[in-house]
Amino acid sequence: MGRTGETCGTVTGALMIIGLKYGAASKDDAASKMKTYELAKKFMRRFKELDRSLTCRDLIGFDIGLKDKLTTEDWDIISKLCPKYIADAVGILEEIL
Repeated sequence: MGRTGETCGTVTGALMIIGLKYGAASKDDAASKMKTYELAKKFMRRFKELDRSLTCRDLIGFDIGLKDKLTTEDWDIISKLCPKYIADAVGILEEIL
């Protein structure tokens, strides 16, 4: 997310979708909050089962956060790997939502 090499942006986006769909509308809505936490954990567990990590640097094999400029090789890796992670996230969301 934000080229830091930390949490994959696809994972972050999926968690945002879960929060928007099921998140609490008020601070007293404990049931919605718990549902959101349950689905977020389910999403993250399933994503890790498919792709072994939630972290960008682990998923693409290098730390994008340490690079001032991406090389053609870096872009080739990103272009090859990231669409799979996006498709996996979408598939998981379709299953759990």
